[in-house]
Amino acid sequence: MSKVIIIGGGAAGMFAAITAARQGQEVHVYEKNEKLGKKLFITGKGRCNITNACDMDTLFDSVITNSKFLYSSFYGYTNQDVIDFFENIGVQTKTERGERVFPQSDHSSDVIATLQRTLKNKGVTVRLHTKAEHLEIEEGKVRGVKTSNGTTYPADAVIIATGGYSYQTTGSTGDGYRFAKKSGHTIAPLSPSLVPMTVKEDYCMQMQGLSLKNVEVKIKDGKKVLFEEFGEMLFTHFGVSGPLILSASSVVNDKIRKKELAMEIDLKPALPEEKLDARILRDFEENKNRQFKNSLAGLLPAKMIPVMIELSGIKPEKKINEITKEERRRLVNCIKHFPMTLTGLRDYNEAIITRGGVAVKNIDPSTMQSKFVKGLYFAGEVIDVDAYTGGFNLQIAWSTGYLAGSSVEK
Repeated sequence: MSKVIIIGGGAAGMFAAITAARQGQEVHVYEKNEKLGKKLFITGKGRCNITNACDMDTLFDSVITNSKFLYSSFYGYTNQDVIDFFENIGVQTKTERGERVFPQSDHSSDVIATLQRTLKNKGVTVRLHTKAEHLEIEEGKVRGVKTSNGTTYPADAVIIATGGYSYQTTGSTGDGYRFAKKSGHTIAPLSPSLVPMTVKEDYCMQMQGLSLKNVEVKIKDGKKVLFEEFGEMLFTHFGVSGPLILSASSVVNDKIRKKELAMEIDLKPALPEEKLDARILRDFEENKNRQFKNSLAGLLPAKMIPVMIELSGIKPEKKINEITKEERRRLVNCIKHFPMTLTGLRDYNEAIITRGGVAVKNIDPSTMQSKFVKGLYFAGEVIDVDAYTGGFNLQIAWSTGYLAGSSVEK
């Protein structure tokens, strides 16, 4: 039996602890917060998107950074294994649109409570309000952990599962990066990811709170298309958010931190321009004696109408029967290519995850053990891997936590 200390009581840490305990290890979880799973509590808007029930190819395709590194993790503990695990410990699940898996209760607190109960049943010691300050390493092997009160606790293995920088109110303050760097590991550049983006145009604020469904977003760097996807988005006081935008932020992350990017929204992706023009012509025919500003209610959300009028260049008071074919074409173009300029990312407090982290070249992908320090393992967001929204990042946490926990030598 080995004594294992796990730094961090989030998804990856709890899963590593349960797995190591099942292997017969003596397991201790050190969590600096007052409770376990603080970030897990707010995932999926408090509903906890446990995983994604997609096939393995889609799972790997949904990882944006270093997907090949996760081969052993994902196949060693699949998304179906995760679903089975939770079902077996009393969390009934359901699968929703996009293959996203949630607890049937829609409460992340049920997931956390069940994990805590499992930790207790497996004899895991949980130390809350305990901040790890320093790793004790001798002759290339981890020997223990020193906490902020100055006490050193010996250990045969240490698993770092401290998360990233995102949602710092949950305790994600980058401690794991500090431990890793101090022990000789490289940290890939960090940035907020799955995060809202800022927009240059003032008219964005006019549409604050407006949610768009079934639209297509395209983001370009000059003529090169960086991102093109269909789904939902939201206008905010600073720019844009929502599922489409969060996913886009992962793809354009490197570019947007260096330069502005052009974004366009196709508000009617189901209609080619000719059919949209015919639809508008029919609407105009029914409203031919109205002013232009009063003719768009059937076509666009109310908050968007003043902005669309401005962009189209058509005078708001102009009678419908006076609008020229060229003006109508301009309106069609605005609806199919609604223009915005992306200027940057919001900060870590609004980011779902952190991009970057402990370089995968420093970690053995078949065990999650450090290549430099024997007995030191990494799991979860602290590693330089990240994925789209939809349960994929939690799957990374479960899979890497399982692999780290099961790889500790007895």
